[in-house]
Amino acid sequence: MLAAVAFDPFSLLWLFFVFSSLQPALQRQFLLAQRRHALGVISSERQATVITLIHRQESMSLLGFPLVRYIDIDDSEGILRAIRETPAGRGIEIILHTPGGLVLAAQQIAAALADHDGRVTAVVPHYAMSGGTLIALAADEIVLDAHAALGPVDPQLGQYPAASLVEVAKMPGDHDDQTLIMADVGLKAIAQVEKFTARLLERRMPAERARESAHLMASGVWTHDHPLQPPELESLGLPIHVGVPIVERELMTLYPQPRGRTPAVEYAPGPPAPTFPSRRVVPRSLRRRAS
Repeated sequence: MLAAVAFDPFSLLWLFFVFSSLQPALQRQFLLAQRRHALGVISSERQATVITLIHRQESMSLLGFPLVRYIDIDDSEGILRAIRETPAGRGIEIILHTPGGLVLAAQQIAAALADHDGRVTAVVPHYAMSGGTLIALAADEIVLDAHAALGPVDPQLGQYPAASLVEVAKMPGDHDDQTLIMADVGLKAIAQVEKFTARLLERRMPAERARESAHLMASGVWTHDHPLQPPELESLGLPIHVGVPIVERELMTLYPQPRGRTPAVEYAPGPPAPTFPSRRVVPRSLRRRAS
């Protein structure tokens, strides 16, 4: 005869806390396994090394505060390692979803991709701004969705655009030493980023046009958060292709925002797609120009 095992309420409460603390870790490991599998599938299909640079809000352990991620030195170290381990002649596909970050880290990544002996493709499902755009410019081809965006690469000094600091220093009147110093640093930062951007673009277009496009993107012509979508990117002469493959789109679902908050967007699926073959119509303004 089996003896009944009794649990007091405190033991049950303790077990509840143990399982609750382990659940996020188990979910994270399961999500990481799904990502590795998806990357393996894409790598096999593309016959290329697939690298992701995807920045979402992430929650701190225990406290749960959301932190916004940016391109940093840790990112550049990891990506440079992946590029070094890619054999010469093998392609690289880098999937970008980032608001930007440190110029140092973004420039290191872009330079390594530009120097890689093999075809480099940058895939942008939603957006790659600032330093993310600088990295995309190092690719042989930039694949975007129809309404995805890149952005200007004009440098920022703290919370201020370098171009604005330069313009303020030119205005009549007395200026304090800090403003003049920041304007001087800003002028140098613009020249440095513009020169590096032109060097990336000169691999794909005549030098004069590369310098013109680099000036537009790096000198503060647009605000730093201005979205450059396919029509504008085509006018800059960038090697873009509209239409992100479905496997890359599905990969983005494996990088969710932190749990524990109500989604801001919900929708009801529409009717199923027709079963007969249909040709996707791309607006003329978004079609890739014939080379």
